Amino acid sequence: MAIRTMRYLPDPVLRQKAKRVSAIDSSIQRLIDDMVETMQQANGVGLAAPQVGVSLRVVVIRMPGEEPMAIINPKMVKRAGEREVTEGCLSVPGYAGEIKRSISVTVKGQNRQGKAIRLKTTGLMAQALEHELDHLNGILYVDHLESQDKLHKIEPEAEDGGM
Repeated sequence: MAIRTMRYLPDPVLRQKAKRVSAIDSSIQRLIDDMVETMQQANGVGLAAPQVGVSLRVVVIRMPGEEPMAIINPKMVKRAGEREVTEGCLSVPGYAGEIKRSISVTVKGQNRQGKAIRLKTTGLMAQALEHELDHLNGILYVDHLESQDKLHKIEPEAEDGGM
């Protein structure tokens, strides 16, 4: 496993539509392992392959207190409801924005063993899935901003507890 180099806006790979994975081989397994390690090192909830410079339809997600999971060739099956959330992105560091996301989503794809999976989710998991699937289509959360007023710079926390 290795930590991969993150790609940041305006890197063109972040704007490309990622290609479908045709075979889940050792290179895909290594990509998944590297993506999990990279995501955990950056304290992220999710990571899409384009964020590490690989234009393939692979995402990893780790909900707090749970094991990380990989979804290969994910596809949005259903969205329902709408809510406003504050969202950030490892590829747009130092900023957070207020955008609209679905209340619940259903996604299908394959796990790392190639088995078909279907996830019906709400809350943070639904938000993370929408966010990561957007990455696979060359869309970033900043594209969902209603106005630039909804984007805020995040001040790094002082190491001395803010004193």
